[in-house]
Order: sequence, then structure tokens, then C-alpha cells
Amino acid sequence: MPYILSPPIALVIYALLVGIMLAAAWKVAARGPATKFKTRTYSGGEKAEVGVAAPGYKPFFMVAFFFAILHLGVLIVGTGGFTVVTGVYILGLIFSLVALALG
Repeated sequence: MPYILSPPIALVIYALLVGIMLAAAWKVAARGPATKFKTRTYSGGEKAEVGVAAPGYKPFFMVAFFFAILHLGVLIVGTGGFTVVTGVYILGLIFSLVALALG
């Protein structure tokens, strides 16, 4: 019986269960005629603005890199003792975060 919990067999069982639930959902889902109102955006009765919705990924990646460097640096400093090497690492961490913040 423990072989059922092995990852390949559990994946197959999971995929079958998801397929059964998906087929059941398609059977009971409501369907209606396609109209132009189903494809229009609606926001509280106001007409939607036309334009770029997202500024791009660059600001997101800068914030993500900032926090990744910060968290990994704190993890490394926290797991080691305070030595000269750790001090140099902290200075490098500070310089890299300042450089990343300034662009």
C-alpha cells in the first residue's frame, strides 16, 4: 500500500481526479449565447480606459532583486559569526543594494 504515495503514482492519481472533476464541471457549467456584452469590459458602469495597463517588468525585477539580495545577505550573515569576512560581506551587500536602488 505505501507505493500509492510514491510521487509518480500520486501524480497519475491526482491527474485522473482533476480530469474527472474538470469533466464534471464542464457538464454542469451554464452556457449562454455569445453576445458583444460578454467580451466588453465593465467597471461599475464606467467606460474602461484604453492604454497600457502595466508599466512592465523592470520595476518589479528591481524590487525583487533588492529583496533577494537583502534576504540572502541577512541569511548568510545570520548563520555565520561576526568576523572580518562577514564585515566585508556586509559592506559589499550595502554597496550592491545602493547600486541597485540608484539604478
